[in-house]
Formats: sequence, C-alpha cells, structure tokens
Amino acid sequence: MPEQSPFDLPEGDPFGPHTLPYGVFSTADAPDLRRLGVRYGGHVLDLAALPDALPGTVPAPHAALLTAASLNPLLAAGRPVWQEVHATVRAALTDPAHRTAVAPLLRPLDDVTLHLPFEVADYVDFYSSEHHATNVGRIFRPDGAALPPNWKHLPIGYHGRAGTVVVSGTPVVRPHGQRKAPADPAPVFGPSTRLDFEAEVGFVVGTPSALHAPVGLDAFREHVFGVCLVNDWSARDIQAWEYVPLGPFLGKSFATSVSAWITPLDAFDASRTAPPARDVAPLPYLDDAAAEPGGLDVRIEVRLNGEVISRPPFAAMYWTAAQQLAHMTVNGASLRTGDLYASGTVSGPEPDQLGCLLELTQGKGPYLQDGDEITLTAWAPGPDGARIGLGEVTGRVQPAAELPAGRPA
Repeated sequence: MPEQSPFDLPEGDPFGPHTLPYGVFSTADAPDLRRLGVRYGGHVLDLAALPDALPGTVPAPHAALLTAASLNPLLAAGRPVWQEVHATVRAALTDPAHRTAVAPLLRPLDDVTLHLPFEVADYVDFYSSEHHATNVGRIFRPDGAALPPNWKHLPIGYHGRAGTVVVSGTPVVRPHGQRKAPADPAPVFGPSTRLDFEAEVGFVVGTPSALHAPVGLDAFREHVFGVCLVNDWSARDIQAWEYVPLGPFLGKSFATSVSAWITPLDAFDASRTAPPARDVAPLPYLDDAAAEPGGLDVRIEVRLNGEVISRPPFAAMYWTAAQQLAHMTVNGASLRTGDLYASGTVSGPEPDQLGCLLELTQGKGPYLQDGDEITLTAWAPGPDGARIGLGEVTGRVQPAAELPAGRPA
C-alpha cells in the first residue's frame, strides 16, 4: 500500500489549511538550531526553508522573519505582515503546483522537538467565567455573596510570572509553600497537598502599544496575533493562605503551561459568537454592544491520565478577550510583543463542564497526585464545516524537589 502523502489530510483533521498554527521546533541532527514551523496535519512545515524552496513567493523582508529562532520578530511585524505570511504558507501547502518543492520541507511531528514558541514578555491571568467565579465563591464564602461587587463591572485579573510560562510537555514539580487550614493554630511549610489544574484559553500579543495609550475594543485584531491553550496550575492550599489581601502569588507562579502551537486569531472568524447576556451595563470603554461578536466557540476537553473528566465551553465566558485587553491597558499600561494573557478558568453551567478540580470536587478533593498527567485539547468550528484546532497542553506532576540544606522542611 503506498504511503499517504502529507498533503492528503484525513477528513476532519483540525490542523488543515484553515488552521495553520505557528510553532518552534528542532531536529535530532541539529538540536540547538530552533526554527519556525507551521503545523499541517501530522507534519511541520519548515518555514525557514520555504523562501529557497519557492523562490519569489516570499518577499525578502518576510523571509528574514521566517529564519528567526522564535515567533517574536513575526509577532512584532504587525497584522498586514501576518496576513501576507499566512497567505503565502497556505498557498505553499494547498497549491498542487508547489507539492514537489514543498514536500521535502514537511517533517513528521514525531521526528521533531517542540519548544516554547515565543519569548514571553508579560503574563496576565483573568477571572472571566461567571460560572467558575460563582462556583468558587460558593465554596469559599458559603454564607456570603458568591461574586464580589466589582465582578460584573470589570474583568478581574492579576499579573503573573512570565519566567515560569513553560511549553506543553514540561514536567510540573509540586511546589513548596506555606499553608494553613482554618482550624490550624499556625501555618506550616511543605509541598502543596491541593495541586490543581485550570483549563484556560490564552491570547498572544504581537504589535506593541505606546505607554499611556489605551487599546480600545476596536484595536483588538491589530494587536493580538493568536490563540493558544493554557493550563495555569494552582496550589490551592498555598493560594488560600496567601491571597488575602493582594491575590495570587506563590500558589500560581510556579508553572503555567502553554501549547507549542499558536493559532492565528483570524482562523477563528467562523467561530465568533456573542457573549452571554449581561445584566449589568459595562462602562463605555468595555461596552461591546456595537462591536463584532467577541466570544469564541472553543470547545475544550480535559483528560486526567487519559480519561475525559470535563468539557468546558469557552463560549460561556462573560468577559471577552477584547474587553480584557481594553481593561488591561485603560490605565495607560503598554503592550509588548510576546505579552500573554489568559482567560481564567473556563467553566460552563453543567457538572461536566467545570475547568478545575476545585469545582469538580466541590473543594473536597482529591487533588492531583504525583505522576498524574493533565492534557487539554480544543477545537472551534471553522468555515465550510472545518475544525480549527488548538495545540494540546500536557503536563505531568513530579514530586516536590528536595530543598537545599539549611532550608525549612
């Protein structure tokens, strides 16, 4: 039986010509040489080799961007360049006249090593699912209001740690920290016993903005390059003790896993949807009533050790990515190329749509054990019945590291 051509994708493959996510890879023969690639089915197109393979099809300025070791130069080039490069790549993969030249540039996924696709500048995490926020509020404040008074007036968020954003497949070491149960007389120190995952969707900034120049809702597409899956790991016991009054810190900053593939924002045009009805009118800078639909119909699946435990729907998010960006910059904060911001835990209204173990177990556990593996996958509806894929995010929990001599035990 003849070997199937890498150009002939199985029906329904979520990484077809409508998706074309970008990443960074290396090969066994040159492990230190990182190259840009685009995923097509089960293969990676070597973008650095594309200009030579198809002379004249890639403008010289764009060719220089494709030889970089990370996506950052392409991200910084701006939306017109993103669209031109995307059109060139799509033509290279779909035009039968190019098959002979392009075929040698397609490498099987199993033959490459994937890396963090961009250099993370800043990281912001939001708290934008009303279902998640309500569930958590009821767990932590059973006798009070589930949502704080500000929740429906602004997208709540916090600044995270860019240096601990890691690519899918990176082991997650159980963190140490302080924890104190309500009945304990004093805090204790040690490895977290309530390690959790959080299923989220992330947005990668390409075009920067000037300091003191807020980015309005209508400028969202000019600044956001693409979309990825995010697992913002959480140590619930450390978080519960430290987060009052300033919010998440050590309980969140030890690891945030992202996909190795960044799917272009424009690939989600067919999956745009209106956000849920709002019962509190947002202030003018957040009012998207006249804007294009800001929600995305991304369907997430969460597996624990290979077993599906939840299917959170991103379409149910109260605050949109455009509103998050507008709020994040309304005080004059600038954007930098490589900024990453995440949606916050995605949860829906049903018991099988919850985006973390805190909700799935009503705060009772069990939480993640050493050796457990969490895998997030997702897709969105594309044009003509196609599926738009998001690269998976996988992380396996490793035991807490041994502390250096003289440190608390």
